[in-house]
Amino acid sequence: MATDHPDIRPEIRKGQCLGLTTALLLAFSIVSPAAAIAEDDPVFTITFNDGEVSPLRLEVPAETRFEIRLINHGQTPAEFESIPLSKEKVIGPGVSTFIVIKYLDPGEYSFFDDFHPDAAPAILVAVPPKG
Repeated sequence: MATDHPDIRPEIRKGQCLGLTTALLLAFSIVSPAAAIAEDDPVFTITFNDGEVSPLRLEVPAETRFEIRLINHGQTPAEFESIPLSKEKVIGPGVSTFIVIKYLDPGEYSFFDDFHPDAAPAILVAVPPKG
């Protein structure tokens, strides 16, 4: 008999909505990509510009978590792809994004722009820590 108690249903809905909103906010804060990056993680940048990748050789720390910021200055899409790293990410024109590398053994890891097959291949060099 919901018509006898019109105030009950709105209160339940408000409570359910508040609970759902809180749950969604909590879930977003846990899985947010921004939350996946620690403030002290080193950050490196790779730029794409209609088939040009820069730098072609990028030294990064081995055995360390780091972020690679990917920026597409071009008018066409680009794709960071690395078979040895098992990573790929499409970057629209004028878009900036990132990937996080959690750990690399010392060595060389090739990458390329899969949307521009004629572009020069590039390499990530994981340098072991000194000491």
